[in-house]
Amino acid sequence: MILVTGANGHLGVLTLAALHARKADAAGSSRTPGDAMRLLDFDNPSSLDLAGVTTVVLVSAGYAEDDQVIRRHAAVVEAAVRDGVQHIIYTSLTGAGDHLGFALAHRATEQLVTDSGLSWTILRNGLYAELFGALMTWDGDTLESAFGAGALAAVARADLADVAAIVAVDPERHTGRVYDLVGMPITAASVAGHLGTGHRTIGLAEYRRRLLDTPGLLPFQPPMLSSIATSVRHGFLGTTSTDLQDLLDHPARDALAIAAAAASAARPESG
Repeated sequence: MILVTGANGHLGVLTLAALHARKADAAGSSRTPGDAMRLLDFDNPSSLDLAGVTTVVLVSAGYAEDDQVIRRHAAVVEAAVRDGVQHIIYTSLTGAGDHLGFALAHRATEQLVTDSGLSWTILRNGLYAELFGALMTWDGDTLESAFGAGALAAVARADLADVAAIVAVDPERHTGRVYDLVGMPITAASVAGHLGTGHRTIGLAEYRRRLLDTPGLLPFQPPMLSSIATSVRHGFLGTTSTDLQDLLDHPARDALAIAAAAASAARPESG
């Protein structure tokens, strides 16, 4: 059986659906499980029962500080070894993302997985097209961002889920492989153009100030988001690869259209 962790999250939901569409024997897990899901609470190692699981799709539990994320992932890897799991697939971060503020937890987890003695595959996921659009803001009818003229090799979240499912149904074929899953480069200006509006660049200091003034953001999030902005702006995240299209069994989704839809959804109501 294939088990998808974090199956209530955006990527986990899509990955489980992609597995079911391929008629795979797959189940989801979560700290707040729904119907037919396993309870797996990464912060409670005693809940990590992986008996009967042959392949784990470890969806990164990255919504925390590095030490907590790495501790969570280590607990899952240890449970996989203990309970006889055969293969771990880890949803990591694109190799171009080493400049990002959340890269360390991903690279540390990759090391945990590859040192585990289990068969493994690393999926180095590019940044979501949905995220790129959602991080832009509106000033009247004009889009604003701190991305400048920099490009992001953005990828649709659903495409990453499809790749995870494709690998999980035939893990032996992908043993010991590290895939860099990025799409075609898009820019903030191209997103604005898709929406028929303009784009204005704001400075990184202004962007950080806005983040610090945003209610609800956790302490680690402003520096994390700022690192995305400066990495895109200064050309570190625009490099593409063929791995995504080589693995998909369909054409890659239109990242520009998806980013534009996410930006449009955040547009304030007029009037």
